Formats: sequence, structure tokens, C-alpha cells
Amino acid sequence: MIQKIHFKDLGSIEYGEAWKYQESLLMQNADIKKKIANGEIGQDTVHHLLFCEHPPVYTLGKSGKEEHVLISKDELTKRGIAYYETNRGGDITFHGPGQIVGYPILDLEKYYRDIGKYLRSLEEVIILTLSEYGIKGERSKGETGVWIDPDHKMKARKICAMGVRCSRWITMHGFALNVNTNLDYFTMIVPCGIADKQVTSLQKELGKELDIDQVKKVLLSKFEEVFESSII
Repeated sequence: MIQKIHFKDLGSIEYGEAWKYQESLLMQNADIKKKIANGEIGQDTVHHLLFCEHPPVYTLGKSGKEEHVLISKDELTKRGIAYYETNRGGDITFHGPGQIVGYPILDLEKYYRDIGKYLRSLEEVIILTLSEYGIKGERSKGETGVWIDPDHKMKARKICAMGVRCSRWITMHGFALNVNTNLDYFTMIVPCGIADKQVTSLQKELGKELDIDQVKKVLLSKFEEVFESSII
């Protein structure tokens, strides 16, 4: 059965506001699953996919270390950068303008009960999207996300960070693809806790600014393909 995913582009939205919205969608689905488990017949769970951009913000995952933020809280305030400790997996990362952040809220029980497979599927969406722009995105062994030249220590660079949470097999958080992102922000953190690899963007790789709405269209198409779903 083809799953239907409800898509919404939130535009530019403060990180905390988007987090609360994701939590509300997850809780709605969790409540529905509780009712189904109790034998109550009624509404079924709903898949969601949210796209957005955030004002500059550093977010720390559950396995992250605060010392991976290389500037003080006063300096963060001066530079207008927000900071959140989150309940997703992963370490520290940056979100900001020119970056497509994708938050899938999926009921994985309708796909598969396998978080590793889910993360590999998200990576595949990004890899296929990059290929449309002539870029070879790859996985780096033991590191979640999508990279370019991951096996060349001096050249390895990350183009898409990922970190998810799953509760009752419902996902939240997701991926952040650098499109026209200002990469200077990554110099003030140890991105994803990995000190010896660089960060890149589509703009840097291609030497030109991209139409972010066009990249979103490609992402949606590849999401449908990989998850064998229909986005509405």
C-alpha cells in the first residue's frame, strides 16, 4: 500500500517553534496509536514532512558535548545565534538561512521497524538529490549523514547532517542540507563532534547560488521515490 505523506513548507521559522510543532504532530500520532492498541476504532496515524529554514542556531544532540561549541554564550548572544539542547541523536550542528531542514514525522510501523534502515533511507534521498546536480554524495562508515569524498582524509566534507528521535515508532527531527548556507558559522563549533573533516554546501561545490525552491522540488521527488510514498 502506497503511504501518503502530508507536506508543509514552514518557510523561515524559529527553531523552538518548529520543535514544538513537531512534538505536537508526534503526540497526535502517539495518542492515535494508544487508542488503536486499546481497541478503539477511529482515526489512523498521519505521516508528515516539514521543510523549513531557521534563523542562525546551534543545536546539540543527546550524545553531544557542550565544549563542541567553541564560543561563549555571551558571544553567541552578540552574534545573534540561538542555542538549544535537543532530544535528537547526534552531536552539535548549525541551522541557518540557505539550508533546507527536513523534519519527517512518519509512523515507521507502516514502513519497517528499523531506525538504521530509516537513516540509510534519509541518506539515500540526499544522495539521489545531489546526483541531480552532478555531485557524488556518499556515506561515511560509522558516521550518519551525507559526505563528499569521505574516504579522502584531506578532502572529506559533510554536506548534510542528520539526527532523529523516534517514540512509539514515530519519527521527528531529521536532516539539514546545506544549499546556500553561510559556512562560516561551522567554524565556531566542532560540527557533529568530528574535528578533522570539513563542511560544504551545494553553492560551494558548484560555485554558484542555487534556487532553493528548485532543490526542495528535487528533494520531494526523491523522498517519494525512496519511501515509495505519495506526497500531498
